[in-house]
Amino acid sequence: MATQLFGTDGIRGKANEYPITPEIALRIGQAISRVLRSSGANHNRVIIGKDTRISGYMLETALTSGLVSSGMDVFLVGPMPTPAVAHLTKSMGCGAGIMLTASHNPYEDNGLKIFGPDGFKLSDDLEALVEQEVLYDVKANGVTGDKIGKAYRIDDARGRYIEFVKQSLGNAHLDGMKIVVDCGHGAGYLLAPLIFKELGAKVVKLGVEPDGININAGVGALYPEFAGKVVKEQGADVGISLDGDADRVIFSDASGASVSGDRILALCALALKEEGKLSGNTMVCTVMSNLGLHEAMRKAGIGVVTTAVSDRHVIEALRKGGYSFGGENSGHLIFSDYASTGDGILSVDELHPPRPEHTPSDGPSHDGPPPKRPKHS
Repeated sequence: MATQLFGTDGIRGKANEYPITPEIALRIGQAISRVLRSSGANHNRVIIGKDTRISGYMLETALTSGLVSSGMDVFLVGPMPTPAVAHLTKSMGCGAGIMLTASHNPYEDNGLKIFGPDGFKLSDDLEALVEQEVLYDVKANGVTGDKIGKAYRIDDARGRYIEFVKQSLGNAHLDGMKIVVDCGHGAGYLLAPLIFKELGAKVVKLGVEPDGININAGVGALYPEFAGKVVKEQGADVGISLDGDADRVIFSDASGASVSGDRILALCALALKEEGKLSGNTMVCTVMSNLGLHEAMRKAGIGVVTTAVSDRHVIEALRKGGYSFGGENSGHLIFSDYASTGDGILSVDELHPPRPEHTPSDGPSHDGPPPKRPKHS
């Protein structure tokens, strides 16, 4: 057995192979319950969301069994973006939130991202405790009788997140904008188009027919040229390509060209400064951002804090410094005044289509969408 479960962004691997098996998922559920109680948390509720991978059913069921057998009530919200699970964990007073996703990986993979009651990813110390209980097969008697937990389907979870995003944006208006939204057949397939439509945009939907195995397949943030091609064909203002769990976004400009992540970071930081919303007059990025971003920020009088790779390190720096914005050039944009994790949908707040003549093109055009299949439920 491996000596480590958690990586830089939760637990991840090939579905139905160690450690992404129902047996381990059940033990993780039991371990989370015990660790929460030992840490003094008085919440007995856990929320579980997932992206659209076929293995999500298997893991969701096993996790739920582990949690309810340890006395936890479980709220099941179905396919839901990672940032939505983080928000709902806090707003619904849960002790933890679990997102079943492997983000941009192919459908054969899956994983778990775990959030604490504050909506932030578990601390290293709590992850270590969960890991220790699972790896060393810590045994504990399950609860019995009326202490066994229950599982509930939360039918209005999507509506709660839609209203949260709209309120966070101050009910911004996108009237007159035509937006191509590529959801990558992933977790944002239903919510993202709805939110942009409710904000007034004319929406062209792509990658919104998940079938359990087509997530990220030639669409989404890994293939922004697909949305870019449709932007150009449709005469749209901007393209938005989300990854599998919708916590990452890649933009295309009106010419159909993909816009570099560093340029988006710069545009967001400059806009926030102009609005007086850039706390500490500082932004956070990782070592993967190029010197051009640093120079642009220096000229604008904006400080830059640099971290190791991973949105988790960016979030830690934001919290430590009290800053309001940061991200990775891979597409994570974190607006910490509103969200506790990267949120590709919430990034609409700074949706200002870049001028095409100043934006380089990235990669060849995609030939078209994958074959249509029945929707994932």
